[in-house]
Amino acid sequence: MNPASLFLVLILFTAAWAQEPTPVEGEPEEMTLADRIWLSGQINIVNQSHPSFHASYSGPNSFRQGAEQATTGVATIYTGFRLGRNTEFILDLESARGAGVSGALGLGGLPNLDAVTDPTATAAPYVARALLRQTIAFTKKTEPATRNPLGLDPFLPATRLEIRVGKMSVTDFFDLNSIGSDSHLQFLNYAIDNNAAYDFAADSRGYSYGVLFEFYHPGWAARFAEMLEPTDPTGLTTNWNVTQSRSENYEIELNPNLIKDRSSIFRFNSFVNHADAASYEDAVNGYLSGHDPTPDLSAHLKRGLENFGFGVNGEQELTESLRVFGRLGWNLGSKEAFQFAEADRTLALGADSGGKRWHRDQDRIGLAMAINALSDAHRHYLELGGSSYLLGDNGLRYSREKIFEGYYNFRLRHGVFLAFDLQHVRSPGYNANRGPVWIFGLRLHLEGEIHLE
Repeated sequence: MNPASLFLVLILFTAAWAQEPTPVEGEPEEMTLADRIWLSGQINIVNQSHPSFHASYSGPNSFRQGAEQATTGVATIYTGFRLGRNTEFILDLESARGAGVSGALGLGGLPNLDAVTDPTATAAPYVARALLRQTIAFTKKTEPATRNPLGLDPFLPATRLEIRVGKMSVTDFFDLNSIGSDSHLQFLNYAIDNNAAYDFAADSRGYSYGVLFEFYHPGWAARFAEMLEPTDPTGLTTNWNVTQSRSENYEIELNPNLIKDRSSIFRFNSFVNHADAASYEDAVNGYLSGHDPTPDLSAHLKRGLENFGFGVNGEQELTESLRVFGRLGWNLGSKEAFQFAEADRTLALGADSGGKRWHRDQDRIGLAMAINALSDAHRHYLELGGSSYLLGDNGLRYSREKIFEGYYNFRLRHGVFLAFDLQHVRSPGYNANRGPVWIFGLRLHLEGEIHLE
């Protein structure tokens, strides 16, 4: 069965289950309007600036040497409707503007996850998510669940299969971390909030079409997603030729009890991409042979080129307030990077704490670091003066990129948060001839939910 046929079968399978709702113990017999509908929104505004810094030379995709500042804004309306006890439909509308400092170029780890990386994108509203969620119970034992924009059911079977079909973000479900995943309330840098070596399928806004399976059992969970790739790294067009362009994503989540009464979570994930892309080795060989005047990825596009990678993600609660986390990521690094970061190997470590000790229970402080590295082929391409998705200094004296970040998030009142953020980047863009650079950030986050009675 080819991927297109499989995708259709899965949609029909989900629709069939939607006609057979399964009641579970613990849930009220009648759903009220408030139970059925979700309506909320958020606005996230980030201003970042940096002073001038040393750079021996610069290129077309360099992080800008001169002092600059930039503001980004993302507004989202989250809506959801429970079609039945086990079936939900999610539809989110979003608007994003602002490319951030240096036009979101020049760093392996993007300093602001809200930056718009597509230079042709407008601030017009667009559909961010449109998906159907079906829950299949394998037990009558239930557990309470926190209602949120991606899940409206207040009770879930302890052992269950969840199927989602439609438009979504892979990082809504994979490589999650309660300490470093939410750039609207936590860290801002991509390499700290995500596995920078995870080249997940998405358009330039971070979304794609596909199907997701999640199996939950007490103590562990497993996920698989088949997603569609974009036609190119910086665009919004989806490649619907699933025989040559798609991404398989896998994750196992374990919940061991390492410290009594303290949460421990470990996630092991991998991906395999098939996309119309170019390899760094082909671009280097084309230049060294004299065929290409400069190293040029676009001159060596191949259909269905494969890339794969692995990741480990862990978090541990130490006290009532203090938590630590870490990520380790690796990918093959032979083909051009597609999404939001250029890193073939990455390590991130960090911690956060609530403000209970200084009588600010809803405040949060976080400190983290990330070290990013390139594969030999990726490195050689940039050393020869090539430009890629985010990088291009017209040369490179290679060094690992090191990112340090700290933030303090103030809860001013219900739904209103103000954060101060500071990042220090050494060898920006993996270039020891540039930097270091300090990046100062200020973030205002507003959120609210409408409760229907």
